[in-house]
Amino acid sequence: MSGETLPVEFACVFDGKGGARTLSAAELAAWQPDDGILWVDINLTLDRSRDWLVEEGGADIAALDILLAGETRPRFLSTDNGLVLVIRAVNLHPGADPEDMVAVRMWVSKDRIITSRRRRVLSVDDIGRALLKGEGPRSSGGFVVEAIETTTDRIGTVVDDIGDEMDDLDSRTGSDDVILLRQDLADLRRQVASVRRFLAPQRDALDRVYRLPGGFLSNEDALQLREEADRLTRYVEDLDLAREHALVIQEEMLNRVAQEQNQRIYLLSVVAAIFLPLTFVTGLLGMNVAGLPGTASPYGFTVSVVVMIFLGIGLIMLFKMKKWI
Repeated sequence: MSGETLPVEFACVFDGKGGARTLSAAELAAWQPDDGILWVDINLTLDRSRDWLVEEGGADIAALDILLAGETRPRFLSTDNGLVLVIRAVNLHPGADPEDMVAVRMWVSKDRIITSRRRRVLSVDDIGRALLKGEGPRSSGGFVVEAIETTTDRIGTVVDDIGDEMDDLDSRTGSDDVILLRQDLADLRRQVASVRRFLAPQRDALDRVYRLPGGFLSNEDALQLREEADRLTRYVEDLDLAREHALVIQEEMLNRVAQEQNQRIYLLSVVAAIFLPLTFVTGLLGMNVAGLPGTASPYGFTVSVVVMIFLGIGLIMLFKMKKWI
């Protein structure tokens, strides 16, 4: 992308045909609105990127606070010369959690676009590569639409994956270990909550953007943004459905645990009911008093054992007749 001398990540000028030309530090300093739409992508962790944004960025004062802010929720602000839009993109880098959503801030005017971020965002990189291939946006409004579209596409992938994982958990509730299922379900519910936390305000921000009267957004741009807002609404609804699905799965797991506990308690109760009369007999015959039957007979113990065996068998048959076992 841009040279190492630039205090920014990427700088280019649109050619109005879907392509762009990257700028050196000198060309960026000499840029004029007549040269074409300027896009500067700023990585706030780079040296002097903040200074360039404040001194040479040209953004409104109200926009600077948002462009320089730390982690922030999706929002929209209309300024005198353009608009400020903060969106959240899923983190799909290897080893990263998708729910660890990355903030992308953009200030967009008719002839200038400034984006700022602290971490790499694949959606922004996609636009840069598309411009260098001649397949990128042709206007400021088109840039906003494409940034939202590429971001929403990746969000949709994550939401679909969440739905698939939830279905997989549902199919495992009857066989897998409950402790493992509970941990997997907790992780998935945490992911749903993290993603939904940013999607709802992002949908509201897009809704306000496409309703913005006048400005540099064409009617086609406004319609596409409306479609993206509707798509985000569907994803929010899918996450709500996944959350309800998680509650159903949790209830099924609790019912399964309760059923297993009841079965164990029932088995212990049956065993106790069988051995209670036998314990009574052994306790009665074990009394250390005179007059107990069979104490003087060599067959006393054998007779006692036979009686208890028949008593146990009789109790088991009685329980089966009652359909208790």
